[in-house]
Amino acid sequence: MANKGPAYGMSRDVQSKIEKKYDDELEDRLVEWIVAQCGSEVGRPDRGRLGFQVWLKNGIVLSHLVNSLYPSGSKPVKIPDSPPTMVFKQMEQISQFLKAAEDYGVVKTDIFQTVDLFEAKDMAAVQRTLMALGSLAVTKNDGNYHGDPNWFMKKAQEHKREFTDSQLKEGKNIIGLQMGTNKGASQAGMSYGRPRQIIS
Repeated sequence: MANKGPAYGMSRDVQSKIEKKYDDELEDRLVEWIVAQCGSEVGRPDRGRLGFQVWLKNGIVLSHLVNSLYPSGSKPVKIPDSPPTMVFKQMEQISQFLKAAEDYGVVKTDIFQTVDLFEAKDMAAVQRTLMALGSLAVTKNDGNYHGDPNWFMKKAQEHKREFTDSQLKEGKNIIGLQMGTNKGASQAGMSYGRPRQIIS
């Protein structure tokens, strides 16, 4: 991984826009949830984007988080005994979390890239992924979610309707309002401007 200097011009503008999307209040809520979900052994980060990034950077806290959403005995991410110190091992741990989050049900568009967290490129994307994971956990309501359910929005759930054959046949006899009506309509008295003059 190359050391990068400061960004200039358009790159700097883009990076500053990305950084403005980071939400400090959301960070507080996510930290509270992660500590409630995993227990106090995960610790707490220093306040701010950098502290949050350093806390999650090696992937161990994220792995504990996603494992806590599964019943005991079926943990999707293997957590090493000691936190990884080598860069590629830390990135691999983050990748395992991302795979487990996708298997849990987080859609691909809500999942951050490893570099977004590891190099702090887009910490707002990390927040979005954690929000999506929390929303899914609250929605599933399977007893594995810990914390205040009001911290996350429940996802919309399918409400399937069943109709009998007789109900479906009755529906074919009704003209829906979307099809319009021609009650009382005729073309009497309609004119479209002057008639065409044919001169011979």
